[in-house]
Amino acid sequence: MPEGDSAGESIHGKPSAIGNFFKRLGQIYQSWLDKSTPFSAVRWTVTVILTALYMIRVYILQGWYIVTYALGIYHLNLFIAFLSPKVDPSLLDDPDEGPELPTNQNEEFRPFIRRLPEFKFWHSATKGIIIAMICTFFEAFNVPVFWPILVMYFIMLFCITMKRQIKHMIKYRYLPFTHGKRTYRGKEDTGKTFAS
Repeated sequence: MPEGDSAGESIHGKPSAIGNFFKRLGQIYQSWLDKSTPFSAVRWTVTVILTALYMIRVYILQGWYIVTYALGIYHLNLFIAFLSPKVDPSLLDDPDEGPELPTNQNEEFRPFIRRLPEFKFWHSATKGIIIAMICTFFEAFNVPVFWPILVMYFIMLFCITMKRQIKHMIKYRYLPFTHGKRTYRGKEDTGKTFAS
């Protein structure tokens, strides 16, 4: 590869100061993401607070309804991916093609694997809110619209999409929320022994 073709390198083949700065910034960002992974309640609390701040800003400014609508559609898309299995059971109708979800109690337990894991769902949702918040600082994104139409259309879209998703869950018998393998208890020991 010729000198200077790689990102972050100067003409002389040495890493540039700007490239090193952004590389280091990316490493710090990834380090903070890695540290936040086990604290899902805190992460989601911060996201809810950011959402509330965004909604308050939009309410006070009385604008940016298109940005808010786009954010809602984006979050709906993320939520559907979060509720969907990684491997769509409708594509596995042929039993010879691959594993299926358990259909009775005697089959092996397989945990629900999401198409969009919780951490990526949170990360994408938070990034979307931050980008939408930044958009509210630019008048170019404040397109005048009749906002009640957008609200009604979003509610209708949400209901139709969730109805389809719930029908899919019922048809292929899966729940997107599993908490581990079910344990069954036998009869309790009374302490009495049987004599023959």
